[in-house]
Amino acid sequence: MKKDLMDIICCPTCKSPLILSIEKEEKNEVIEGSLICETCNVSYDIEESIPNLLPKKPSS
Repeated sequence: MKKDLMDIICCPTCKSPLILSIEKEEKNEVIEGSLICETCNVSYDIEESIPNLLPKKPSS
């Protein structure tokens, strides 16, 4: 996932901004990590540069 997407990407459930947590990156691309919504208390994984933004139920 290109870091530039953070300017336009948002939580698919509540539309709040997401926080990027990087585990592995190359140049300006995130290879492994997660996108975190503090409003919904949900984390979306990034695997092989692909963010999985399928809506999830908030964790308790």
